[in-house]
Amino acid sequence: MKLPAHRAGLPEEEVSFVLRPLPRQQCGAGGARPGQIQNHQGAQAMRIASIQLKVTEESKDKALEHATWMIRQCREADLILLPELWNIGFMSFDRYRDEAETQEGRTLTLLRTLARELSCHVHTGSFVEKRGDQLYNSSFLLNPQGEILGSYRKIHLFSYQSEEAELLTPGTSVAVIPTEFGNFGLATCYDLRFPELFRKMLDQGAEFFLICSAWPSPRLEHWLLLNRTRALENLSCLISSNCIGINRGTQFIGHSLIVDPWGEMIAGGNDDECIVWGEVDRDIVLKARAEFPALKDRVFKI
Repeated sequence: MKLPAHRAGLPEEEVSFVLRPLPRQQCGAGGARPGQIQNHQGAQAMRIASIQLKVTEESKDKALEHATWMIRQCREADLILLPELWNIGFMSFDRYRDEAETQEGRTLTLLRTLARELSCHVHTGSFVEKRGDQLYNSSFLLNPQGEILGSYRKIHLFSYQSEEAELLTPGTSVAVIPTEFGNFGLATCYDLRFPELFRKMLDQGAEFFLICSAWPSPRLEHWLLLNRTRALENLSCLISSNCIGINRGTQFIGHSLIVDPWGEMIAGGNDDECIVWGEVDRDIVLKARAEFPALKDRVFKI
């Protein structure tokens, strides 16, 4: 797959792009541009840009500025994803309350503006949302007009060597959001360890799982296995964005992934800041589910 000229000319030290060849049946006719690729039902393929942002100890202003630059490198994407708590860093527990934002705050306002500017869907990653006296780990899905299609508050808060569960309130609702490309189920980081959440999303119609994360380096193999397993066991595509960098002494591992319904990796990042590109369409999910009967063969009364 060839990089467009405006990407190929970017200095290597500023940002790298991870592009892995896509099987022909997943990306349509070889060499076609995103707008030309269609499945047999006439729906366009979805070109994905998963941004593997580097988190630092710098100010939120710097984080927003850097994220804006990265997002603007994704002008041909149909869907852009960002990581978990990228604007302050997951381990910055001392900043949670002071830097929490409402939905009218500057992080979501900026991302809505960028979604309109690039005319694409944006998964905002997550930020600490303030609603009344409660704080949540919240993510939003935006349409190309910058409108909020839906939101998700992280249900499974991380309590292992983490203050997240002490500081934040868990969400209580599953989020499955219909779009022109298919139905998107939203989850965040630690949620990956709980298969019942993904079955709940599946039963509500999910065909794609969008995961924002701040997954640390000691558990890389867990991350890779869980991404592929959640896709495979639900015969769904899974797209994840994980951060890299060091925050409060914790190293994050990157390795953002795009996984097909058979649990095979379409594209993946390394442990550098990069943008992971891939193309999928709803048809590969429908074909996998029609071909392999695992979901129809589920036994509930056991």
